[in-house]
Amino acid sequence: MNNIKKYDIAIIGGGPGGYVCAIRAAQNGKKVVVLEENRLGGICLNWGCIPTKSLLSSADIYNNFKKANFIDINDSDYKLKWDKIIEKSRSSSDLLSKGVSYLMKKNNIEIISGHASIIDNNTISILSEDKTKTEIFSKNIVIATGASPKSIPGISFDKINVITSREAMVLKKCPKSITILGGGAIGVEFAYFFKSFGSDVRLIELQERLMPESDHDISLELENQFKNLGINVHTSTKISNFNASKDRVSYSIGSDDFSSEICLIAIGLSGNINNLGLENTMIKTSNSFIEIDEQQRTSVSNIFAIGDVAGPPLLAHVASAEGKFVSDLISSKILDHKTFNKNNIPSCVYSKPEIASVGLTENNAKTKYGDIKVGKFPFSALGKAVATDSTSGFIKVIFDSNYGELLGCHIIGKNATEIIISACIARSLETTAEEILSTIHPHPTISESFQEAVADAYGEAFHV
Repeated sequence: MNNIKKYDIAIIGGGPGGYVCAIRAAQNGKKVVVLEENRLGGICLNWGCIPTKSLLSSADIYNNFKKANFIDINDSDYKLKWDKIIEKSRSSSDLLSKGVSYLMKKNNIEIISGHASIIDNNTISILSEDKTKTEIFSKNIVIATGASPKSIPGISFDKINVITSREAMVLKKCPKSITILGGGAIGVEFAYFFKSFGSDVRLIELQERLMPESDHDISLELENQFKNLGINVHTSTKISNFNASKDRVSYSIGSDDFSSEICLIAIGLSGNINNLGLENTMIKTSNSFIEIDEQQRTSVSNIFAIGDVAGPPLLAHVASAEGKFVSDLISSKILDHKTFNKNNIPSCVYSKPEIASVGLTENNAKTKYGDIKVGKFPFSALGKAVATDSTSGFIKVIFDSNYGELLGCHIIGKNATEIIISACIARSLETTAEEILSTIHPHPTISESFQEAVADAYGEAFHV
């Protein structure tokens, strides 16, 4: 034990949860080490949030050109270079991964590369790529290993015709046709992306609507807009007779047969809990995720789990917030009894239309509070939306009738993912409808729709 390096906090995983946890621990004066098997930044930075947003940005640019005939730009004036789109996406990830490495050095955080496995409640073994083994001792351990795509029983990933989102980001060419199984955030974003570049897209969701966790009005609007784009949407649908051959996949929906070049499976994620040595501890798991309490503690008091491996909501900004919380808890920067609050977490989808939400849906609010007020404002009534040809979509707000508390906000349309922070801050500060209405909003903006929707909830709207 005397020859083993000792740390205050050892973090397994260098994604948005792990590296933020490490930086915060270093800021708090703790001796910290990050154990990472692959590249810093995790799935989000390398194969998720960041590269997909680059792809979607390219799709937006391409779509804008296709709509620009009114200023005498036509198809012959531009040429699509698919390889450049992929290259731009990968460059974005590379740049930001280097940025995380810089932050580690800046904060004097040690990085050990290799696969980490827990030996006991304080000891971790790391196996490097060259098969060298290292053991470390840490007072506290934080598991931040993320999650991986779920598979469907009977359907195997061959990473050529049956792929995950990772392979979808580096395809050598745009497929002429693609089937996407799963109408959640990943499936929706890739449906928009591939349709933008001419793919015949079939989007299949087992539940009764796309984005099934969203407010029902959002799901309905999304489905309508996707159908207008020419995306084939199937809800309440289960496929059968699936077969993947050398260059196509085929399947049945009821009595109808379909096929496509590629099938992207986007039905959700499973926590990365295998080969971590959890069996050497008393840590409990459920449905592939590590069980935690309201302080992110596992069933072993000095071992914590943060981010996707700790279960829903599987969002990068949640992982980062949990990482900061855990470091502050270990460092006694917050009170021992404080718990991590998950009641005000925004959710964002970056397709077109963009989707963002926070708080309760209308149905959940009715169930919990009974008497509520609902306001809705269409983007078609916004000057900025009309001027920028972005009139599709709306913002919806939900208030408790008794106290004027903002219970939920749901947005679909241009800049939805940027506007949602207004509702998050309002909920965090327990701002009432009256206070929102008395706050002057800038004009012309998309963000003024927030105030307009609140006014609609209280019968004070001017523009609808």
